[in-house]
Amino acid sequence: MSGFSVLLMRELRLTVRQLGDLVPALVFFLLAATLFPLGVGPEPNLLARIASGIVWVTALLSSLLTLDRLFLGDYDDGSLEQLVLSPQPLALLAGAKLLAHWLTTGLPLILLAPLVALLLNLPSEALGAMLLAMLLGTPVLTCIGGIGASLTLGARRGAALLPLLVLPLLLPVLIFGVGAIEGAATGLGARPHLLILGAILAVTLPLAPLAIAAALRQATE
Repeated sequence: MSGFSVLLMRELRLTVRQLGDLVPALVFFLLAATLFPLGVGPEPNLLARIASGIVWVTALLSSLLTLDRLFLGDYDDGSLEQLVLSPQPLALLAGAKLLAHWLTTGLPLILLAPLVALLLNLPSEALGAMLLAMLLGTPVLTCIGGIGASLTLGARRGAALLPLLVLPLLLPVLIFGVGAIEGAATGLGARPHLLILGAILAVTLPLAPLAIAAALRQATE
């Protein structure tokens, strides 16, 4: 666990020093969400109906903006080879990088989501379901995105291949995340959708670091 905590703190410090890689994703989240009222009109009922989809689609795309840098810096400067040769389990170190990515991307998106919900006239009774759904869903975005980033590492036009690889795998998160918000807003209940999101997270969380570790070893050979 010492290697896990050291790598986690290293990743967080690098993110603080390189805010230029983080801020555009958060700005995109806000700007993309605010463009929808301009495109479809400011009618409150219409915005409330599509608010859940807008929140999740913009959050997903914002997360994708930062995924190509997840391992690329270490790959370019040779640090990745040192991590692979480290006595620490590579899957554990991959988990540290995933956690750092979620803390610096997923968590800020969750904190900004209520502001976007307010702009889109999302019903107040759906706000809690939205936060819970994003709390369960954004780590899955990071985990599956991390698998895609490790598989495309070193590939030509890897940044273009990454969205094509991971977007189909993220559709269940999008569907059930939107369903949880709409269920809470219509009074049908968000619990079934949240349980499915939790199940997806429970499967993804332990498997993603193992898959990433295997892909990183392949990339450094």
